[in-house]
Amino acid sequence: MGRFSIPKLGFLLLCCLAAVTEATYLKYKDPKQPVGVRIKDLMSRMTLAEKIGQMTQIERSVATPDVMKKYFIGSVLSGGGSVPAAKATPQTWINMVNSIQKGSLSTRLGIPMIYGIDAVHGHNNVYKATIFPHNVGLGVTRDPQLIKKIGDATALEVRATGIPYVFAPCIAVCRDPRWGRCYESYSEDHKIVQLMTEIIPGLQGDLPANSKRGVPFVAGKKKVAACAKHYLGDGGTTKGMNENNAAISLNGLLGIHLPAYLNSIRKGVATIMVSYSSWNGKKMHANRELVTGLLKNKLKFRGFVITDWQGLDRITSPPHANYSYSVEVGVGAGIDMVMVPYNFTEFIDDLTYQVKHNIIPMSRIDDAVKRILRVKFVMGLFESPMADNSLVDQLGNQKHRELAREAVRKSLVLLKNGESADKPLLPLPKETTKILVAGSHADDLGYQCGGWTITWQGLQGNNLTSGTTILHAIKNTVDPTTQVVYSENPDADFVKSNKFSYAVVVVGEPSYAETNGDSLNLTISEPGPSTIYNVCGAVKCVVVVISGRPVVIQPYLSSIDALVAAWLPGTEGQGVADVLFGDYGFTGKLARTWFKTVDQLPMNVGDSDYDPLFPFGFGLTTKPTKQN
Repeated sequence: MGRFSIPKLGFLLLCCLAAVTEATYLKYKDPKQPVGVRIKDLMSRMTLAEKIGQMTQIERSVATPDVMKKYFIGSVLSGGGSVPAAKATPQTWINMVNSIQKGSLSTRLGIPMIYGIDAVHGHNNVYKATIFPHNVGLGVTRDPQLIKKIGDATALEVRATGIPYVFAPCIAVCRDPRWGRCYESYSEDHKIVQLMTEIIPGLQGDLPANSKRGVPFVAGKKKVAACAKHYLGDGGTTKGMNENNAAISLNGLLGIHLPAYLNSIRKGVATIMVSYSSWNGKKMHANRELVTGLLKNKLKFRGFVITDWQGLDRITSPPHANYSYSVEVGVGAGIDMVMVPYNFTEFIDDLTYQVKHNIIPMSRIDDAVKRILRVKFVMGLFESPMADNSLVDQLGNQKHRELAREAVRKSLVLLKNGESADKPLLPLPKETTKILVAGSHADDLGYQCGGWTITWQGLQGNNLTSGTTILHAIKNTVDPTTQVVYSENPDADFVKSNKFSYAVVVVGEPSYAETNGDSLNLTISEPGPSTIYNVCGAVKCVVVVISGRPVVIQPYLSSIDALVAAWLPGTEGQGVADVLFGDYGFTGKLARTWFKTVDQLPMNVGDSDYDPLFPFGFGLTTKPTKQN
């Protein structure tokens, strides 16, 4: 027997080596393998708990490394205004994201989590980020290349904080300005919204020429996964009520609200978020025909479908009244990732029970996980799961601020300019004796940026982040010899007694987001109207309106010499002064109808009884002046 022992030993050693090699080579970890092969290999190794963990997205405040490891959590988000620290630096953000990611990578299979954040007009939760104009202003530009550049800049600023996924763009078609999210919509016209989907290749990168339709694409570490939202019909609810019912025919739904999703899917959008709203009484979060039947099967969308914040809870009224039912119909409808964001164990327990008792088929879970993993593989998250410091200098950098300033200039709409075309007030002279700047919004960066800025509802005042108010922009622009007097709400006597050459009055809406912005009266906030009357009754005036939508302006129009819609311009107020004083001309054209009275609403271009104050597409133009 002795003479056989050496070869036998060698053979056993070879077998052991082969086994070790086999154990260390995991196809899903090999970037040279096709994505489909990697997904199949990884899914074959996953338990039910690991799969359901991938479908779960939780809020950063509850996402400890231990939670990530114990529940195999697939995704984490920052809710509106949820930050690691007040005025957190990019490094603080990176450290937080990496701490959470380490928990995910320490699991048996080491599947990285994907961190998501609302970056809806720049990286809007983050201190010192560039805040671009809200979409309502960008639609005015009708300039898809500008929008693409904004997407590219936003992606760099988001990556500067170590985050690879944004809940943007909102491609709602707002059909009623009473909706509190109307400023998140580019236009009432789906054709303009379709043009603006060019932000997606800005965020994600240009789709390679040979891409299959519907397959998500993210071009590496300087780009982010995007999210088209909110599917479907969120801008068409009755009276513009948020999270409400869109009473509209199938043809109307598909003709007005779907087209921008077709563009987004063709451009490789990675994810799509479902709307809180209903269509003809059926909650979108529970609508299998539209989520699975139309979006996944007919339109061939291959990324993942995500709920809105506590979206499953809101399937019932009141919310969370029958959560197991909500889980069953929501996941059954075709939703892949669920934004829980706090009660994640309840979601995991309910879904696990339903799969084990054949209430939800395993095939539905596998479809969800395959889609989530596809996005993670495509964007290179397995190869580069950790955030790095290489882009920290991109946050709020000068190049991005100049781009935002350009966007402000192009988004302004000149609605009135003097009593007649041969006697225009604008552009204003830079060199004059004394000018008045008035109004609640003239020196308020928070109002200028609007909702979804630093906090969910937005802020008032100037200590929220860094930027330039319109007052400071005017002071930067006029001749050094021109005296600028600022009075927030002066009385008529003050205006008359000071012999001003002209006045700039900046008024508008307070900051708001979502339901808090729903409004049936659409008025300029007090003391705006009295400021207009006091100032414009005594001196030549230009009124600049800061708002998320058209507002009631007809009663004041006769007393106003020039009127500018500036929407929600963001941090770069210098763009407003650039055009008021003629360094650049006015070019913007309304992407929304401006009503006479709220009784006319909803009123959109093409309606049979269309009788607006300023029609869709209206906008006076000026030429730049050759001033110093």
